[in-house]
Amino acid sequence: MLLYIYLIAITAEAMSGALAAGRRNMDIFGVGVIAFITALGGGTLRDVLLGNFPVSWTQHPEYIYLTVSAGLLTVVLARFMHHLHRLFLLLDAMGLVAFTIIGCNVALQLGYHTAIVLMAGMITGICGGVLRDILCQRVPVVLRHELYASVSLLVGILYLQLEQLGINHDLCLIASFAVGIILRVCAIYWHLSLPVFSYSPKQWK
Repeated sequence: MLLYIYLIAITAEAMSGALAAGRRNMDIFGVGVIAFITALGGGTLRDVLLGNFPVSWTQHPEYIYLTVSAGLLTVVLARFMHHLHRLFLLLDAMGLVAFTIIGCNVALQLGYHTAIVLMAGMITGICGGVLRDILCQRVPVVLRHELYASVSLLVGILYLQLEQLGINHDLCLIASFAVGIILRVCAIYWHLSLPVFSYSPKQWK
C-alpha cells in the first residue's frame, strides 16, 4: 500500500515543482530538474546524511522517468491546474505522511537512535519542497504556512510509539497515515499554524 501511495506522492510533488518552475518562467529543462528535485530530493538528502548507499532512486530509474514526465505533463495541463487545487492539497498531504513514514523506516532499519529516526522522517517529508523553494528563490512554504513540518514530526512520533508497543505493522501504517492526513487537512481548513516570530529592531526602540 505504501508503495502505491509513494508513487502517487512523488508524481504530485513533481507536478508541484513544475508549477513552481513555471512561476519563475523556467525553460523545459528547468521544469524537469525542479520536478525531479521536488519529488526525490528529500529521500536523496536523507540517504546521503544517513550513509544509506546506493541512494534509493538510483536503483529505480523508473522513478526518474515518472517524475520528469509528470513535470513535463504539467506544462501541457497547466491551464487546468487551478481546478485541481483541492486534489493537489490532498495528494500533498498524502505525500508528506508517506515520505515521513518511509524515512522513519529507513533509519530504523539502519539502527539509528530515535531522534535520528524522527529527523530522517522529517527530512524525507519536507526537504523536497524546501529545495524546490530555495531553487525558485522563495522562502520555503513549509516554514511559513499552515502546520506542515510539525505534522511530519507528529506522524513520526506516533509511528514510532505504535511500533514500540508491538502493534501489527500494517495497523501502525494505517493509524499513522490516517492521523497525519486528518491533522494536515484540519490545518489547511482552519488555517492552523505555529506562532510566528516577527522581528524588527524598530519595534524594540
